[in-house]
Amino acid sequence: MLSWYRTIIDSDRYALVDLPPSQRFQVMATLSLMWTAIFCAGTGAWLWYGQIAVAHILVVLGLVATTVIFRSARRSNASAAVASLRRQ
Repeated sequence: MLSWYRTIIDSDRYALVDLPPSQRFQVMATLSLMWTAIFCAGTGAWLWYGQIAVAHILVVLGLVATTVIFRSARRSNASAAVASLRRQ
C-alpha cells in the first residue's frame, strides 16, 4: 500500500515529476476532481439502484484515465531525455 501511495502522491517519484509545478498541480487537481466525481457517482448509483456494477465501471474508467495520463507523461519524459542525450 505504501508503494502505491508513493507512486501516486510522492512528488519526487511519480510520473509527473518533470512537469513545471503549476502544470503538475493542474493535472493532479483534475485527477482529484475526476476521482471525487467517480466515487460520488458510484455511491449515488449504488444507493439509487442498489447495484454495484455502475461503481465498478466508473472505477475502471478512472483507472484507465489515470494510467493513460501517467504513461503519456513517462513517454514524454523519456523522449525529452533521449533528445537531450542526442544534443550532447
